[in-house]
Amino acid sequence: MGYTALYRKFRPLTFGEMVGQEAITRTLKNQIIANRVGHAYLFNGGRGTGKTSAAKILSRAVNCLNPKDGEPCNECEICKEALSGALTDIVEMDAASNNSVEDIRSIREEVNFLPTKAKYRVYIIDEVHMLSTGAFNALLKTLEEPPEHVKFILATTEPQKLPATILSRCQRFDFKRISNEDIIKRLKIVCEESKIEITEEALNMIAILAEGAMRDALSILERCIQDGDNKIDENKIRDLVGIPSMSLVHSIIASIFSYNIDEVLAVIDKVLDEGKDIINLLWEMIKYCKDILVYKTSGKIEMYNEEEKNQIKEIAEKADKEKIINIIYELSEMENEIKRTTQKTIMFQAGMIKLCCNRNEVSNDIKERGSNSTNIGLSSNLEERVAKIENYLRNNRNTGTQASVVNNSYRVVQTNNTDTVVKKENIKNEAKVKNTENTKTTANFSKNSEEYWPQILNDLKQRGKRVLYTNLMGTRAREINDMTVGIEFPRGMTSFGKLVLDKQENMKEISDLVSIACGRQMNIKYIVPEQGGHTITREENLQNLANESDIPFQIIE
Repeated sequence: MGYTALYRKFRPLTFGEMVGQEAITRTLKNQIIANRVGHAYLFNGGRGTGKTSAAKILSRAVNCLNPKDGEPCNECEICKEALSGALTDIVEMDAASNNSVEDIRSIREEVNFLPTKAKYRVYIIDEVHMLSTGAFNALLKTLEEPPEHVKFILATTEPQKLPATILSRCQRFDFKRISNEDIIKRLKIVCEESKIEITEEALNMIAILAEGAMRDALSILERCIQDGDNKIDENKIRDLVGIPSMSLVHSIIASIFSYNIDEVLAVIDKVLDEGKDIINLLWEMIKYCKDILVYKTSGKIEMYNEEEKNQIKEIAEKADKEKIINIIYELSEMENEIKRTTQKTIMFQAGMIKLCCNRNEVSNDIKERGSNSTNIGLSSNLEERVAKIENYLRNNRNTGTQASVVNNSYRVVQTNNTDTVVKKENIKNEAKVKNTENTKTTANFSKNSEEYWPQILNDLKQRGKRVLYTNLMGTRAREINDMTVGIEFPRGMTSFGKLVLDKQENMKEISDLVSIACGRQMNIKYIVPEQGGHTITREENLQNLANESDIPFQIIE
């Protein structure tokens, strides 16, 4: 006899062997005991939840010669032939490959004939939502009023695709996802009968990876014993499924939280050398951050051993919820971007560098995403900030000039050498005020564009604006008129650089610094040569970022 897959070998033969669907099996057994079996059933639910198994058991139970408490005996002639597939009165049809009107018409012709051996002729139509519109219409009348000796059992994963006229003619049973506890119990029985040695951690991991599908759990278990070794632990499962080692995932996440770029890049290289997929790695990182957030919120962790739980606790104690949420958002956006690019490794490494470099920007993003806090503490520093603004105006601006200090909080208007009026405007949020307070109000630039532009670039670099600084390297500034400063790109601008520099917040950042240097409100304009010139490639741009940041960075083709 040929090899039989585990999910077929251990398919439930009675309602009692089914796991996770007790309410449905109890109802079906009661109907059989009371001899009140309907003429048409619709079994709906996700993959691997027991729909086809329940249909097979029900078809045998209604025809069994010696039923016991609504269960088929599996010993009589009818049950044995049904189990072997020799009973022609139980017809299984796959609607995915038999979905035409002709297929349904053949059923309509067959239902008029009496069963050959069994009491009922039972039609099990799997994936019924795949039937064509014409096939559904051909089935309607037969499904509504079939002969007394005919039963229909329809199974589907997408009931929303079925016409309402079909749904109204069936008794509908919704199969739910099987819980991890029920999957583990069933796996223990299978492992015991198959003489498979498996750890509790491995059982828990298989149950979680199965996502409520018993068939998927048995398929994963079967893959683990294909090498001839019946000993299974969680590391073996990770290798077969393609999941990076949890220690490596922890190292990456811990390094991101501590802004350790060298460690992040070293671990990423190790993971990629093992042949792991970047998308799978990102999925694991997102899930790990989610588990940290769940632990910090509720104190619950699953699928981890004691050492890993202690590592999660250590990170959760140091990180706040807003920071964890922000990293989850950043990783999710990175995953979407990587799916659309051919340079997955480069984009992944650059994204990791960004997460580790922009400590200030990450902090600001956290507050801008989720902060609804009040502006407590703003007034305590108001006098100090206003004093800085006044000193700057006296030292760097001419009498009678008028200028705006753009920090989303205050507008400063100088009317003469000694009088300064500070007008309060709408305050957007605390994060932006603090960010501009420490940068723009204390900046002291030269008035000459050839001198203040390198100073502005250096200021961006010092404040951790690495991406913005890198895309402005090699540029020059010149005043076009009294209202506009042009930023020249002699070597051209990359598409990535244009995307970065065209962002409203980045244009505002540059405009504010130029305005402070010029002593008046200024607009900026990017000047790119139309012909000739060297166009910076994405690799050169990333390499410049690595060189300026003193980061070991390797571009992998």
